[in-house]
Amino acid sequence: MNEVSGNWRDSSGAAVRPPIAWALAVIAALALDWLYQLPFLPAAMPAGALGGIVFLAGLALLIWAAGTFRRAGTQIQTTQPTATIVDEGPYRFTRNPIYIGMFLGLIGLAIAIDSLWLILLLVPFYLVIRYGVVAREEAYLERKFGDVYLAYKARVRRWL
Repeated sequence: MNEVSGNWRDSSGAAVRPPIAWALAVIAALALDWLYQLPFLPAAMPAGALGGIVFLAGLALLIWAAGTFRRAGTQIQTTQPTATIVDEGPYRFTRNPIYIGMFLGLIGLAIAIDSLWLILLLVPFYLVIRYGVVAREEAYLERKFGDVYLAYKARVRRWL
């Protein structure tokens, strides 16, 4: 809320757009891997196939969540106003399925390219998403939807 005017911007005010944070994590891991490889899997493991499965699971979750938002008539982008609290589809189980999909995507890529760097970069990615995006989204949704969001928040876990 703007204390001077009494108005607030109708968006979460996220510190970063989540796809940009995701891409930066991947780019940083690839750069670090190029400088100094840190494999973490046994050579005999079918890393490409296993990583691909995990990546596709994350992508499927992300697509399901985004489609659920679209059908509910609300925005996916953190820079746009939210029209409603969505509590269907994957949002019955977690308040942040898109971000869980992003985490799974990073884990899948880490396995596929056998990069411990990408696993390590999950920590700063999580911190950015948790405190720079999710915390701001939650505060925004509480301001905008009040008791409706608080009831949803009490019913459904933030992550899993």
